[in-house]
Amino acid sequence: MMTTTSLSKLPEVSTASQLVKDYLRVRSESESICAPLEIEDYGLQTIDDVSPPKWHLAHVSWFFETFILKPFSNNYKEFNPQFAHLFNSYYETVGTFHPRPERGLLARPTVAEVYQYRAHVDDAMQSLLADESHTQYKEITNRTILGLHHEQQHQELLFTDIKHIFAYSPLHPVYQNCDYPHVDNIAPIGWLDIDEGVCETGHAGEGFAYDNEFPRHKNYLNGSRVANRLVTNGEFIEFINAGAYQQPQWWLSEGWKTVQQQNWSAPLYWQKQGGVWWYTTLSGFKPVDHNAPVCHVSLYEADAYARWAGKRLPSEIELEFLAAQREIKGNLRDQQYYQPIAGANNNEQFYGDVWEWTQTSYSPYPGYVTPPGAIGEYNGKFMSSQFVLRGGSCVTPQEHIRATYRNFFYPGDRWQFSGIRLAEDK
Repeated sequence: MMTTTSLSKLPEVSTASQLVKDYLRVRSESESICAPLEIEDYGLQTIDDVSPPKWHLAHVSWFFETFILKPFSNNYKEFNPQFAHLFNSYYETVGTFHPRPERGLLARPTVAEVYQYRAHVDDAMQSLLADESHTQYKEITNRTILGLHHEQQHQELLFTDIKHIFAYSPLHPVYQNCDYPHVDNIAPIGWLDIDEGVCETGHAGEGFAYDNEFPRHKNYLNGSRVANRLVTNGEFIEFINAGAYQQPQWWLSEGWKTVQQQNWSAPLYWQKQGGVWWYTTLSGFKPVDHNAPVCHVSLYEADAYARWAGKRLPSEIELEFLAAQREIKGNLRDQQYYQPIAGANNNEQFYGDVWEWTQTSYSPYPGYVTPPGAIGEYNGKFMSSQFVLRGGSCVTPQEHIRATYRNFFYPGDRWQFSGIRLAEDK
């Protein structure tokens, strides 16, 4: 049995018609993200971490089918019973699943069939959501909103995966032409003081949050200072030019091993041509903007840069403490740049541009209990060997992010829109 937690910043649901509107809006956004793709793009998987776009589109539909339509709709008929295996991601408690590294080997179903599957699920969901007399309507509502947040997570993954797929091509295909704002000068890093003392972090229970954001709890903060902006490409180039990728003293042991094994010498998607650094963006191959936040770096690179700069990475507590005092605004997906931009994070903004690596390992909060059933597999079982990132990125919907949001990835991951904010002890 799947249970749900409280839900987030999608508009508060007061009527069935509003819920249907929210459902159709989010579902249409996924298809809009894929609209610039050619049919050849939909099935590619360039690394194990990347999923083909058509898999994302089908998986989020499988989520609604598996956790809402099958248990609650009396007359629902599966579009294709074999899809339950093909598009389950990792939920052991609800059946088998196709190996993640082999998603790109599936020539079928076709893209057209995946879109037909989505339409089939959408028709059934609209009928179910319209039936406010259903005895389980509250649970249907809760699961639907959870499913919409789940789909927004996959919308972000669509952008990250499409970028990796496009970057693999030497033809440098363009997803969307866009003129990014350019700033000639950027102010030096300033520092925001955090006084020593006790603070509370974690979700307070109003609106949506995933289970890993609970419970709200007390933390002790030592006095510290956190940078008022993100590290820029130009500042990271100084780290490269100093030879830091060849100097083991800056690196964690596993990081240094990874640098050597994978021959890292710059962030992901960077190439040097004629003495100038270029990088892949969703607008094509462009010269690196020195004043934009550095992006697509691993935890290992972020930590090494911080050591080299004589600083450290912030804790997730420090970032939540500061973010909670600030408005949710910045270069998020709603801006439609889909790329970190210069100056957008230069006014004490703690949202957007890049997910910010923290020094905090991803683990349960004090008092956390893994929810029963399939929802317990959503976050809880991944609380090992990963690190927390905060703040959202240029491909995160504004309504999806909040101060308490805990993203998490393995320390060697770079294909996500991840960057660096510095901190230091007083």
